[in-house]
Amino acid sequence: MTGTFGCDQKMSKSSAIAEALGTLDEINSFLGVCKVLSRDLKTEEIINRVQQNLFIVQAELAGSDKTIDEEKVKEVEEIIDGIEKELPPIKTFFVSGGTELASSFDFARTLSRRAERRVVAVVEEGEVKVGEQTLAYLNRLSSLLYALARLSNKNSGITEQSPTYK
Repeated sequence: MTGTFGCDQKMSKSSAIAEALGTLDEINSFLGVCKVLSRDLKTEEIINRVQQNLFIVQAELAGSDKTIDEEKVKEVEEIIDGIEKELPPIKTFFVSGGTELASSFDFARTLSRRAERRVVAVVEEGEVKVGEQTLAYLNRLSSLLYALARLSNKNSGITEQSPTYK
C-alpha cells in the first residue's frame, strides 16, 4: 500500500492511480533533464512552468482540490503557436534524433503521452475525477514537447529526417 502526499488516501502500489501518479512523476523528472540540457533561459522557463503544472495535475489526481485552469491550457497553446511560426509546416512524421536536447524532448513527448493515457484510464474507470482543462493540458503537453524538439533541431541547423518506410 502507498499513500499520497497531503492526502489520507491509501491505495495499492499497483493501482491505476498509483501508476498514473508515477508516470506523471516520471515525465516531470525527465523534464528536469531537458531543462538542464537546454541552456536557454526562455526554454528553461517554459519547462519550469510545465513542471509546476504537472505538480498540480498530480495533486488533483491524488484527491486535492487543485486543478489546471483554462488559462494554463491557453498558455501552452500560445507557446506552441509561437514555436510553430518559426518552423516549416509538418507534412510527415519525423525520425527522432538530431541534437541531444531534441532527442530528450522527443522522449519526454512519449512519456507525456503515456502519462495522459494513464490519467484518462483512471478517469474512465471512475476511480477519480479530474477537470476537463487538466485533460486538455495533458493532451497539449505532448504537442508542446514535439514543438520544442523540432525547434531545438532547427536552432542547431539539423534537418528533420522523414521515415523512408523501406
